[in-house]
Amino acid sequence: MSRAQISALVFGVGGFGALVAATASNEWKVTTRASSVITATWVYQGLWMNCAGNALGSFHCRPHFTIFKVEGYIQACRGLMIAAVSLGFFASIFALFGMKCTKVGGSDKTKAKIACLAGIVFILSGLCSMTGCSLYANKITTEFFDPLYVEQKYELGAALFIGWAGASLCIIGGVIFCFSISDNNKTPRMGYAYNGAASAMPSRTKYHGAEGDFKTTNPSKQFDKNAYV
Repeated sequence: MSRAQISALVFGVGGFGALVAATASNEWKVTTRASSVITATWVYQGLWMNCAGNALGSFHCRPHFTIFKVEGYIQACRGLMIAAVSLGFFASIFALFGMKCTKVGGSDKTKAKIACLAGIVFILSGLCSMTGCSLYANKITTEFFDPLYVEQKYELGAALFIGWAGASLCIIGGVIFCFSISDNNKTPRMGYAYNGAASAMPSRTKYHGAEGDFKTTNPSKQFDKNAYV
């Protein structure tokens, strides 16, 4: 059971790290080379800033200075990714307290409840990230395949795939944590009884029994001697 919980922790913490990397990345969408006249220059955007680069290796990024001028789907994705990162952080802490191989967290029943809570929080974190990345990707694909959209078209960036991978890892780790409770109920802890006192009793009774026989036989021998005298 500890192996399953360790693998769940690895999945969850790895997914949490991927969510942090996806949230901080600026490559949520990149310019498509198909509609670009100058292929040596490209633009990529993220949740927090827009960046431009060229083949010479120079990059320039400009952050979003105001919230009110940012489009609504970007603000929604920001909120979902921040919620995913926050939930993943607390789920990692709960998982450390709920694992059976750690010495903190209380009894086995308390640890099982904490592990279940960690699994649920991991699943919620993965769902938030999956929703945010899917919402952003839906906006990109809708604009890309719209023939009436005349502005710059973008393709899916690397941050979206990192976010989807992190969400999948968090969900897998959360499911393993939740199923670890049923295994705890099926495999109760074995108890060992101390049989030292029980093993000492027969020898003591044998000794008393032998002593009683010795005492009972002595008077008969003395009586026989007195009778012949």
